[in-house]
Amino acid sequence: MLSNMACSLIEHKRINTTVAKAKALRVYVEPILTKSKTDSTHSRRTVFSYLQSKEAISELFREVAPRIADRPGGYTRIIRTGYRVGDNAEMCMIELVDFNDMYTNEGVKKTTRRSRRGGGAKATDATVATEETTEMSTEAPVIEDAVVVEETVAEEVKEEAPAKEEKPAKEKKAAADDLKKIEGIGPKIAEVLAAAGLATYADLAGSTPEKISEIIADVRGSHVTNTWPEQAQLAADGKWDELKKWQDELDGGK
Repeated sequence: MLSNMACSLIEHKRINTTVAKAKALRVYVEPILTKSKTDSTHSRRTVFSYLQSKEAISELFREVAPRIADRPGGYTRIIRTGYRVGDNAEMCMIELVDFNDMYTNEGVKKTTRRSRRGGGAKATDATVATEETTEMSTEAPVIEDAVVVEETVAEEVKEEAPAKEEKPAKEKKAAADDLKKIEGIGPKIAEVLAAAGLATYADLAGSTPEKISEIIADVRGSHVTNTWPEQAQLAADGKWDELKKWQDELDGGK
């Protein structure tokens, strides 16, 4: 089964399967990818003893090996996609890292240079700038008058409206974080943490593993919460690459 899954991964660059099979496949296929970096007869025969597919061998040594030549390890990425209807098995997509253009920097477009021709453009820019400054100077007294009127009205009204307007903004910010991106947190645990007030990465990073264990004590199963605050801190800081490497190590990757 692992041999067939490895051939499909090499040929199609990504496959959908369960998380348990994906973790077993990663341990099986990554040494094969490392072996393919040296294109020799011995390497091809060794890889063929695992895959038993000439098409997969050709694709591996012609297309995949040159792309992963500079990568020291960690050739695959596991992305969780939810739970399967029926047996509720946790599903994911395992893919080759170097064949996903969304996460690489190769697809970034370079900015083109814009050249100005003739002196007429500079003159028109100068006239537009002077017209904008004159419009701003004429509009400035009106803005000051509006500010004075708003200050006089604000002195008469109680300062309750700003506090009410800030709450929806905080709620939107709290609902924006997806705690399921933390390794070990599923949909049920994410709902329990959100109900307890830990709805954002910053809230989870500010908590302690003991407090988190008390909150999810009623959730069925055993949960290791020692790394959740540190993972949440990396997510809150936007360090997704470091978080991904750490999660791969926690899953048993290289």
